[in-house]
Amino acid sequence: METLADQLARRTREADLYKPLDRNRVECFACGHRCPISPGFAGVCKVRFNRGGKLYAPHGYVNAAYCDPIEKKPFFHALPGARAFSFGMLGCDLHCGYCQNWLSSQALRDFRSALDLTAVEPEELAGMALRQGAAAMVSTYNEPLITAEWAVAVFREAKAAGLVTGFVSNGNATPEVLEYIRPWVDLYKVDLKSFDDRRYHELGGRIGPVLDSIRRIHEMGFWLEVVTLVVPGFNDSDAELRQAAGFLAGISPDIPWHVTAFHRDYKMQGPENTPPETLVRAAAAGRAAGLRYVYAGNLPGRTAGLEDTRCPGCGALLIERRGFRVLRNLLAATGKCPHCGYTVSGVWGRPPGRPAPPDDLLHIRCG
Repeated sequence: METLADQLARRTREADLYKPLDRNRVECFACGHRCPISPGFAGVCKVRFNRGGKLYAPHGYVNAAYCDPIEKKPFFHALPGARAFSFGMLGCDLHCGYCQNWLSSQALRDFRSALDLTAVEPEELAGMALRQGAAAMVSTYNEPLITAEWAVAVFREAKAAGLVTGFVSNGNATPEVLEYIRPWVDLYKVDLKSFDDRRYHELGGRIGPVLDSIRRIHEMGFWLEVVTLVVPGFNDSDAELRQAAGFLAGISPDIPWHVTAFHRDYKMQGPENTPPETLVRAAAAGRAAGLRYVYAGNLPGRTAGLEDTRCPGCGALLIERRGFRVLRNLLAATGKCPHCGYTVSGVWGRPPGRPAPPDDLLHIRCG
């Protein structure tokens, strides 16, 4: 019987994001691990591997594809109320114990994960997105950096079709991979999982590449939003929240920061679920640091208006949300407040020629 690893090995192409080393080894720079990989072995992600002195990367399949509200990614400052065609592959360069997508991200590490693959070509995915009325395509569910070549192939078709494109990522990038994807990726969401390098080591990474990438992503002109899943006893101290908020504000006060609620999942069953007051406290740290847009997530209607966008200039309510639903949006495509004219940072206009989809496409399965 063919194993999952065998199936994945057949759905590959030679990678772009590597360089040769001595003794037929290669250095992969798709993510911040920069794995040196010997022939016959894979990198930390388990899906990029050295075959005969060449690096091969995933291509030509998806594990999942759905139409979701773009707010679910979450992007709150990009095309409010639009649908995003979200697709994912398998594998990750981290191994977070609380991963909600562990069935796909940890597929080659955890024997409990048993998933099917669907062979597909980039133009087919773009066609699916258009048929579903999507305004954006997003690589998500697993870590998109480790399948960056595939994402670029898909996004070439998406951009030609007039779609906005995005990554939902842990941010463990390299300068090379960011340069590689920049022409094809508009939106970039980074999970800032902690502000403590020891915690990152527990998750299989280091904080340095993530912080460097957040700075670089903003400097390169991607639209950047940052999410911190606030886990009781893991990263919810006042000091750590202030440090994270201060770091982001030091890059730009216009970076939206989403502080979201943890619930027990996968291997992390010990901490209590995050209460609303913890998110309110985290949001207060963000505002005190000077961030203009701080949002609370995963607890709809329980965080005192922290799902809404308000004008930093006059305080007016501009976008009202509950969960992933936009209840009211007063911002024009220019992003200007109708009351005082303040320009709210973001990507507000729908791509030319893309009509708003009907409401009955909100949760449709794509494919």
